[in-house]
Amino acid sequence: MFILLPQMTAMATAILTTRSGPGKHRVVSRREWLDARRKLLKKEKRLTRLRDKLSSERRALPWARVEKDYAFNGPKGRRTLADLFEGRSQLVVYHFMFGPDYREGCPSCSFWADHFDGAVAHLKERDTTLAVVSHAPWRKLSVFKKRMGWRFPWFSSHGSEFNPDFGVSFTKGELRAGPISYNYRRVKMPLRMTELPGVSAFYRDESGAIFHTYSAYSRGIDPMNTSYSILDLTAKGRDENPDWPQDWVDFHDRYKST
Repeated sequence: MFILLPQMTAMATAILTTRSGPGKHRVVSRREWLDARRKLLKKEKRLTRLRDKLSSERRALPWARVEKDYAFNGPKGRRTLADLFEGRSQLVVYHFMFGPDYREGCPSCSFWADHFDGAVAHLKERDTTLAVVSHAPWRKLSVFKKRMGWRFPWFSSHGSEFNPDFGVSFTKGELRAGPISYNYRRVKMPLRMTELPGVSAFYRDESGAIFHTYSAYSRGIDPMNTSYSILDLTAKGRDENPDWPQDWVDFHDRYKST
């Protein structure tokens, strides 16, 4: 509401209820709202320019040649890392948390994966293939993929060193031994966290050589989740539990609101 009745003051307040509890929020005239919005726009523009600069620096990172012959399984049988490119020069792999002993995929990774199908065709037009890779056997992945109604390419790295090499799968022995290396630092993880999420980018040149160009983990995968980007535009924002932010996330076929 932008226009206030004459008897209301410019300092009127509204109650905004969030998961952290109700809070007072100023309600002002349309003119005051525009003044405040223009001030915020200046900060948004600075952030946009900074993000463009950061993206440029990301592209300028040195590359590491992939020397191992990684093998994957999918709907058409065995595939190499080169096969995952599908003839394009760029490959983006989402590391989906689905371990060999999981009964179903990770709900949070499923939240991310719900956004992938719409991007696949557009990415192909920019010489880029998006693929999802998990540690569980392909049989488990195929059953879960059918249930969720996804169409994006999904492959199993079961029996391969791909997941450990790219820092997303760990043995219980490694977790018991102390801090593990995740997101470029040493962190202590619960014994159940044998799988963690991430995204990795690769480039394949004309000779067929493959290079690892980038990986991100933890909050670094946020840009792949457009639901969060939309929620960030709203008054309540993500409105999550600060102690366990994704305790609300479930598989899309289990939400009561759908």
